[in-house]
Amino acid sequence: MRIGWRLVIAGAAGAAAWLAGAGPAAGLAIAVLAPIVLASAPRFLAAAVAAMRTPTAREDPTNAMSGTEFEDYVARIARSTGNPVTMTSLTGDWGVDIIVGRRPHRLAIQCKRQSRPVGAAAVQQVVAGAPMQDCTRTMVVTNHDFTPAARKLAQLHGCELVGGADLPRLRATIRRLTAPDVPDG
Repeated sequence: MRIGWRLVIAGAAGAAAWLAGAGPAAGLAIAVLAPIVLASAPRFLAAAVAAMRTPTAREDPTNAMSGTEFEDYVARIARSTGNPVTMTSLTGDWGVDIIVGRRPHRLAIQCKRQSRPVGAAAVQQVVAGAPMQDCTRTMVVTNHDFTPAARKLAQLHGCELVGGADLPRLRATIRRLTAPDVPDG
């Protein structure tokens, strides 16, 4: 029955084109294209509405999240890179919330959803906890920003910091940090 309504639309579109003064070739082209356009319109409109609801780089989707929801958000982004993702338990995680990648390029991530800049303690926790989780790289992700002390400590230990303004680039940063090392030469 799906073909039936398409044939009716095609016939009506072709007849309307002919009555409007279009030639036989134009009427046939309209008759063929009309069902295709009408069949794809619902998908196009659904995608357009979904795109309008997708937050842009200026909008912060993390505003209404709890700390646990923020961890889930970061884990979803990490999973979208194609890497295995492990979320650690709430207690006894040694300061590592999420583990991304395969050995020997595992990334330890500490997530901090806060209303103020994240301090050096978060960097200390993930840097100390990474070896306990068999991770070679570290990252702290926050919805806010970092204190100067946290930036200095992260630079000293090679810890990647991703603040609120950098969240749109989180996926690319995770891909870079979990990629196998390419030997020079």
